[in-house]
Amino acid sequence: MPARIQNPSLPRALMTFCVLAGCTIAVLQLRRLPAIALPKIELPNFQTIIAPSPKPTPVIDTKLIVDLSDRRVRLYENRKLKATYPIAIGQEGWETPIGTFKVQQMYENPAWLHPITGEKIPPGSKDNPLGKRWIGFTSQDKLLIGFHGTTDYSLIGQAVSHGCLRMKNADVMALYKEIQVGTPVIVKK
Repeated sequence: MPARIQNPSLPRALMTFCVLAGCTIAVLQLRRLPAIALPKIELPNFQTIIAPSPKPTPVIDTKLIVDLSDRRVRLYENRKLKATYPIAIGQEGWETPIGTFKVQQMYENPAWLHPITGEKIPPGSKDNPLGKRWIGFTSQDKLLIGFHGTTDYSLIGQAVSHGCLRMKNADVMALYKEIQVGTPVIVKK
């Protein structure tokens, strides 16, 4: 309920101040009166009440460069080499595509759809060749291409996949933490 304050120098019915906590003061005047000096009222400084904007976080320029000739992926952050990982690449007839792409998908513990038989292998299955992470960056026809883990480390460094880039599970998990959807992926010979 608003408090009512009356100016003692004016007749009761002529002027009433209505004060609401935290709100603007309203002055109601029922008839025209000669100008008078109103009491000085200090309003709170709203600039000090509003919290300052946080400083923007710096933009981190991250990109992946895949070199098919030495079968490695390199992680660059702000133009500096941060990490290098060995990979397996696409086999003859299923070559890894060359070009500039962007990460489009990121999944933990992915299911796998066999590109030839269409059989779906669930996450965590010993028959699932995708390992612990999937980082998809392009597609060819209905075939998705990306980085993924593997449990068969003897194949790393070879041309054995259906176009994907296989990595040790620990490596793909480390890479997964450093990138995001939209990260550029450059694949070259």
